[in-house]
Amino acid sequence: MSASTRRFTPPIPNGWFQVAVSDEIKPGDVKPLRYFDKDLVIFRTESGKISVLDAHCPHLGAHLGYGGKVEGDGVVCPFHAWKFDGAGKLLDVPYAKRKPPKAKIPCWPVKEVAGLVFVWHHVEGKAPEWDIPDAVPEYESEEWTEYLTHSTTMRTNNLDMAENQVDTVHFHYVHAATNMPKAETEVDGHIMRVSSISDIDTSMGSVEQKVESTSYGFGLSYVRMTGLVDTLLTGTQTPIDEDEVDVHFNFMVKKTSGADVARGIGKAWLKEVVRQLEQDRLIWEHKVQHENPLLCDGDGPIGVLRRWSRQFYTWPDERSAAE
Repeated sequence: MSASTRRFTPPIPNGWFQVAVSDEIKPGDVKPLRYFDKDLVIFRTESGKISVLDAHCPHLGAHLGYGGKVEGDGVVCPFHAWKFDGAGKLLDVPYAKRKPPKAKIPCWPVKEVAGLVFVWHHVEGKAPEWDIPDAVPEYESEEWTEYLTHSTTMRTNNLDMAENQVDTVHFHYVHAATNMPKAETEVDGHIMRVSSISDIDTSMGSVEQKVESTSYGFGLSYVRMTGLVDTLLTGTQTPIDEDEVDVHFNFMVKKTSGADVARGIGKAWLKEVVRQLEQDRLIWEHKVQHENPLLCDGDGPIGVLRRWSRQFYTWPDERSAAE
């Protein structure tokens, strides 16, 4: 790639990001993860507590996610059976009389919300500076369907994906929307709310659809749509490294017309969301990202989102100054 077209790649952002689905990590499970350009291990103790640690044992470097096993409230290294608790503290070395006092594995703050497992990532290892909701009302309600899920990996970054929600013009030119809804934005610290109204063509004629998106940093967004039917899209975007992002869409529909009808509507909506995502993929995976883009008056609040996004980055020069 020439210097004139080199992609502007921001560093991996700070915030809460999904790393697993709760039901996929059962008591006794140990699994490897690869996020934030790091090797990690996730496990659930026999008592049901979930933990995420850096992957490698401080002894001789074995990866706990490959062959490690849960014993009680700790995880045992597959190489020499050193045992660590959920906070990364060394519990036991079965063949030694004394435990090395400095033996500890870095631990990641974890939250389970609405069937999803999140960790807090900060480039400098700082403790969580803000939070995400502890519960999602729709997920707890029997009036809503279970998740309909789509997952994929994309060559893009969180900033490109976040800009998509306020770039209303692209909905017309990329996704063939018949109108270009105006996006209204509201910023409250780490939270950004975006709302818009658009017309959807149905067999019953044009229906007004209201879309309200609430983003908690770059890793989690709740998109609620009302009009034809009430729906909730939980979107998570987790950086694997500076060039790739894991994308998860979890779709729910209110059972206003019955569970089977709601599931059918949910499948149709998810299919449409995935269709649009694949159209975006074609753009994202081949575009460059300008650090200072040229914008015009019809572009929507991209500048607002860019300013909001700055709080989630720790730039290399800032880290050097701090050190």
